[in-house]
Amino acid sequence: MIVQTERLSLYLQHAAPAFLTVAMSVPLWFVGSKILACLALLLGALSIVSTYHLVCLITKANAQKCYLDEQLIQSQKLASIGELSSGIAHEINNPLAIIGQEIEWMRHLLKENEEKGLKGIEDLTDSMQEIGRQVNRCREITHKLLDFARKKEPLIQGVEINKLIEDMVKLVEKDASHKDIKIIRAYRQDIPLVYTDPPLLRQVILNLLNNAAYAIGQNGNITVTTAISENRTLDIGIRDTGCGIPKEDINKIFDPFFTTKPPGKGTGLGLSICHGIIRRLGGKFSVESTVGKGTTVTVHLPLQQGEGEK
Repeated sequence: MIVQTERLSLYLQHAAPAFLTVAMSVPLWFVGSKILACLALLLGALSIVSTYHLVCLITKANAQKCYLDEQLIQSQKLASIGELSSGIAHEINNPLAIIGQEIEWMRHLLKENEEKGLKGIEDLTDSMQEIGRQVNRCREITHKLLDFARKKEPLIQGVEINKLIEDMVKLVEKDASHKDIKIIRAYRQDIPLVYTDPPLLRQVILNLLNNAAYAIGQNGNITVTTAISENRTLDIGIRDTGCGIPKEDINKIFDPFFTTKPPGKGTGLGLSICHGIIRRLGGKFSVESTVGKGTTVTVHLPLQQGEGEK
């Protein structure tokens, strides 16, 4: 029986994992109990070999899964780099094309006016101003790309969050009032010091306020709120009565270079940078929007243990 078991084990190690038929012969004088004992030994050997074979298959499958996961991650990284490169090329090429056109126009004017004095100097001035605007646009894009790429550690310090937000609100309020946009405050007054990076958070709040004003265009309301949630997070909400975001675009708004603004009005990097900032500060975003009614963007930041009251 031992010899048969060893042969069976050797066979299973080299056989494909398929159905296996095993025959067992016993002497005629074996009674029922001895036959059962032989069956038990045989089945036990089969069980051990089968378990070993199963473990080998699982180990091999796990190794293949890890390899495929690594390949998938690498392909996703390459795809992201491709999308980023495409977006950069598109954003930079647009102003460069305008600059090229303006230069050609200036050359044309200069050639026409070589013998006519300074006639047409106003057109040249306009072209030069347009070139300056497009150069500044390129500079803005490259600066935002640098901000997007930087992974510097936040400089954490205690801050009065309502004051920080109010400072940003005042920056946009004057321009908003010219467009009949009213900013409504609803600050919770008993919020303790929040430990965060003030310059980075100011950048996020200002970007969200500007986006809200742009979404409204003319005549609407922006409501700015602060609260402490049951999950012990500081919630900063900015709600507008603007055009809203289509459902199919909600999950794209934080993607690099995604924008619904017309060419020249936005780089599509603002919210991507904000998303990275809030993530580095240990927080997250939530967005609710209805087309034709408006959008609410909420920043959720952690509160230190023992801070705030429910």
